[in-house]
Amino acid sequence: MKKIILASSSPQRRKLLKRCGIKFVVHPSRAHEETNVKTTCADLVKHNALLKAKDVALHYKEGLVIGADTLVYDGHKHIIGKPKDLKEAKRILKQLFSHPHWVYTGVAILDAASQKRIVDYEKTKVFMNHLSDEEIGRYHNRVSPLDKAGGFDIEGHGGLFIRKIEGCYANVIGLPIAKLRLMLEEFGVRII
Repeated sequence: MKKIILASSSPQRRKLLKRCGIKFVVHPSRAHEETNVKTTCADLVKHNALLKAKDVALHYKEGLVIGADTLVYDGHKHIIGKPKDLKEAKRILKQLFSHPHWVYTGVAILDAASQKRIVDYEKTKVFMNHLSDEEIGRYHNRVSPLDKAGGFDIEGHGGLFIRKIEGCYANVIGLPIAKLRLMLEEFGVRII
């Protein structure tokens, strides 16, 4: 099997790959993510995922580099990344409670040897229950929102107020595993 390199320091992405039985090494990208909101959320996450994969591929002669980028789109022309501080995290959560929103994850696989690449994305619609200011404070005491797109998680305490999703659960965590499996098959890597 080809060497797999995850261009991310995300513990959530590592857990998802491990659960699938994929053997991989972690080499976090140092690429600066673009934040140009003049494009679509889908194009932005694909661009950033490829940027990260390219950055890490420079360090390898062979292997498949997986880059990923996750953002939230509120449905009203606002693309939301990771909050800068707790005040912004609280404001974002309140914004997201008010109506359904979409989590987008771009995935890029780049073969370091041949430079062949596949770039795609997944989107999942998320519906949340309202939380009071006090509940948001307690949530932020348990879960750091600063390393998560939109400032929430689904696999931990955030699952307590996410009432429904339409689409890929793993995508909301940060890596759409079903899509990734199909992309890896294009490189001859079979997970199943």
